[in-house]
Amino acid sequence: VMRRKLLIVEDERLIALDIKQRLVQLGYEVVAIANHADAALQAVTQHRPDLVLMDIHLQGAVDGIALAAQIQQQFNLPVIFLTAHADSATLTQAKATQPFGYLVKPVETHMLSTAIEIALTRHQTEVAVQRALSKEKELNELKTRFISIVSHEFRNPLSAIKLIFDLLERQNPPVPPEQQQLHLQRGKLAVEHMNQLLEEVLIIGQAESGKLTYHPEPINVLWICRNLVEEFQTQLNAPQTIVFRYSGLDAMGNPFYSMDAKLLRHILTNLLSNAIKYSPQGSDVYFDLACTPEAISFRIQDQGIGIPVNDQPRLFESFHRGANVKGIGGTGLGLSIVKQCVELHHGKIHIDSQINQGTTVTVVFNPIPS
Repeated sequence: VMRRKLLIVEDERLIALDIKQRLVQLGYEVVAIANHADAALQAVTQHRPDLVLMDIHLQGAVDGIALAAQIQQQFNLPVIFLTAHADSATLTQAKATQPFGYLVKPVETHMLSTAIEIALTRHQTEVAVQRALSKEKELNELKTRFISIVSHEFRNPLSAIKLIFDLLERQNPPVPPEQQQLHLQRGKLAVEHMNQLLEEVLIIGQAESGKLTYHPEPINVLWICRNLVEEFQTQLNAPQTIVFRYSGLDAMGNPFYSMDAKLLRHILTNLLSNAIKYSPQGSDVYFDLACTPEAISFRIQDQGIGIPVNDQPRLFESFHRGANVKGIGGTGLGLSIVKQCVELHHGKIHIDSQINQGTTVTVVFNPIPS
């Protein structure tokens, strides 16, 4: 069992050594003895004790009460006060820092042990409560972002579908057949967009609940990549193209790898979709596939708006979007889904991005060639 680490802050050397000896006999580890504030802060930083025994009256300008407040605020550690004076003024001053205990010297061994155990237990409970409250706050914020983003993203295709129905129902003047076909095509795209949104939310839900599974089987990665490029290319406006390049396949002869095809499609679809969505019209998106017997990598590069430095640490959070996306639609789920699918493959993902210079995403797996 790991012994609890304690720090003694006491300017009377003999008293400190006596307390240390008794604490060691009780089974605790005394990491240091400090006799003034600077030494105490240095010891806390270096040793990160579980609890501090603090004499109220210390050498120097900073007394034990002020030092305890600083330690609790900066390091969130429990502090038990030691004092030879139990007057009401000192007690009132000490209580203001909300200590975890208050002992009058000379301290009996059993009182020392009891105070420490109560303080440690109370502190553990408070930390657990703080974590639970923080988690609840995080979930509430996540729920708020979910409702805001998803409702906004659903409103647009629903409005488009309603408008199409209104147009098709018009009798005077009637809608020409060629325009009917155009409206129906737009309606199908709106339905596909909604279906994609639902799919993204479902995947995130499965990942959060541990139900997103990994089922590897031999797949032809070149065939999957080419198919995806063709699917995307039919949806792109004329000047914008996906430039697909591959290497290493000739030497291998057979581009089959043991991977989960469904998860791989989630990864590549989201990355290609992001590259296209955040790139200016007329710019190309580069999609590179590189295969070796040891590894397979997918590299997708765009010339788009890039990702702000402040947003990059939160790239894989659900519903988080960059500050520069402006009016570009999206849920902020794409990269979160990619991250989950990459981790299920035990792969790695790296993103390099600069504002207005584009983004490059590289995903590397080490699957077994089939």
